[in-house]
Amino acid sequence: MSTPARDASLPVIAVVGPTGSGKSDLGVNLALALDGEVINADALQFYRGMDIGTAKISVEERKGVPHHLLDIMDVTQEASVADFQADCRAAIEEIRSRGKHPIVVGGSGLYVRAALDVLEFPGTEPTIRKALEDECDAHGLAPLRARLEAVDPVSAARLGDARRVIRALEVHQLTGRPFSSFMPQREYFRPALQIGLSVDRDVLRERLALRVHRMVDAGLLGEVERLDAAGIRTGKTASRALGYSQFLRVLDNMADVATAAEETIVATRQFARRQLTWFRADPRIKWLDWQDPGLLGKAVAAAKSEPA
Repeated sequence: MSTPARDASLPVIAVVGPTGSGKSDLGVNLALALDGEVINADALQFYRGMDIGTAKISVEERKGVPHHLLDIMDVTQEASVADFQADCRAAIEEIRSRGKHPIVVGGSGLYVRAALDVLEFPGTEPTIRKALEDECDAHGLAPLRARLEAVDPVSAARLGDARRVIRALEVHQLTGRPFSSFMPQREYFRPALQIGLSVDRDVLRERLALRVHRMVDAGLLGEVERLDAAGIRTGKTASRALGYSQFLRVLDNMADVATAAEETIVATRQFARRQLTWFRADPRIKWLDWQDPGLLGKAVAAAKSEPA
């Protein structure tokens, strides 16, 4: 039998891939097979009460496996990748200290990289950010984008929306460095293995549509109504979540349930494509067929063969 010290030297495992590909189930089954515990890396599953619309794994589906970083925030709070990195790495060390195997599960690409990679996060300065936001409100995004192109053309070419452009300018003003200089290298901060679930895209498209309809049948509108009362509209992260933003429009009499469901399906499919693009760009990921009957065995074998 392995000693706790030896178990603690095992690599961190991450199960990644698009939404709806079965990451949560594989994470649980890997934990059972390897005597591990799961750490959530889905940013929207941090939120208490956001259960149906995020397909959050239920207590029964966890099969007794401890799950970390689930239900840790109110919907009025804003998720932070930097905070997640600190919390996730603390969880990794705590799990390893007990001789267990940490298994990071999630489809939020930057959060996964924050957990696994050497990645430095610049600080924030609310005064600078507020001034930039006010400037954007008064004059539009174009002047800010032009300023970013002058000081950080790499970020200017990558970033499209106002929030990210403002963040890049904030970082430059705060640190004197271009925001792009903080982008992660593909270098693990400690030994790790990423297992990606390779999907049939046509099958996934239909699966995602069916999943949204099941969410509606399970009471998604009622969940959104309860979270509206809890202040979800004031939460910058939670209020933009897939399904929640669409069904808030139902509460505002701006859409009916059928329209909101169809809009959620379209947005979810688009999100899945972006996730695939993100993860496919990482050559370190070991891809396994999501529908392979031998998926678990192959994942366990990959974990055991990965050098610590």
